[in-house]
Amino acid sequence: MSTRRLNGGLIGYSNPARVFNTSGTYDIKALGYYKTQGTWPISATDLAIFAYGISGDDVTHYSLSNLVNNVGVVASNVTGVGTARQQLAAAGYGTDKAIFGYGVSSPTYYSLTNLVSNTGVVANDVTGVGTARYGLAAAGYGIDKAIFGYGAATGSPNPTIVSMTNLVSNAGVVSTDTTGVGTIRFSLRAATYGYDKAIFGYGDDGSGNGHYSLTNLVSNVGVVATDTTGVGTARYALAAAGYGTDKAIFGYGYNTFAHGPGAVSMTNLVSNTGVVGNDVTGVGTARAGSAAAGYGTDKAIFGYGTNSVAITNLVSNVGVVSTDITCVGTVRKFLAAASY
Repeated sequence: MSTRRLNGGLIGYSNPARVFNTSGTYDIKALGYYKTQGTWPISATDLAIFAYGISGDDVTHYSLSNLVNNVGVVASNVTGVGTARQQLAAAGYGTDKAIFGYGVSSPTYYSLTNLVSNTGVVANDVTGVGTARYGLAAAGYGIDKAIFGYGAATGSPNPTIVSMTNLVSNAGVVSTDTTGVGTIRFSLRAATYGYDKAIFGYGDDGSGNGHYSLTNLVSNVGVVATDTTGVGTARYALAAAGYGTDKAIFGYGYNTFAHGPGAVSMTNLVSNTGVVGNDVTGVGTARAGSAAAGYGTDKAIFGYGTNSVAITNLVSNVGVVSTDITCVGTVRKFLAAASY
């Protein structure tokens, strides 16, 4: 079977000539089922990668990675490539590859990126473009492109919270800064939805007191919309991924208690029109600083975080989160993940 990867995921078909017909629609035989859609191909994901992060004691930064197969099983550590750092972001691009970008290894803020091949091999550092920052988010859009957005940039005496974005071409080239739209914040997350669009959601204002549940939708040409009133519990340091071929899920994170942050396990589902649902009672260990990505055509995986063991939680193609699964790999938090 030959393959075509769209929006960071796998679509398999037996006859490449049949993917698009003369009317601009397409017919796809994918992984044993037949599906006909409209103008855009379905957004499907097959493999995933977790990479980078910091140890639970905030001492050791990592560049190692862990690959995820198409049934959600996490592989053992792969020796790290590139600058070890945390609080970076990642997304699929180019129909079958991924990109990790930005981040921090105190006191240095980065704008560098690392491209991931369609076999999951992480490349060396690419000189950064755009404002160096951490706590940003990234997602695929427009079928084969990606977007980085928001975050915390260098400032004095505290970081400067920003809303700028950087678009990524289908060849993995990052553009210069685009003036931000929406509320400035960091420690948010983003995911692809609706086949070719993206959503940024939640986050922190940097003051230690202001957490958000608002969202910003991204069109299929990478234009970020103004704020949409938030739904669900305001929180930060959460994770997000696409699932079900055209929907997304936000999950876990920190919310605010009277005496500091508390980790939660709740999730919020996003429809194929970008509408965020109310809180869904959490499943699995409450934690923050985890990462998530799509896998297996129409499912997603949450992994790692502020817990003391390496665990994952699989998400079905209808958005149901599984109980904890003990996995391999180094325990770490504030890593990133993407489909490829």
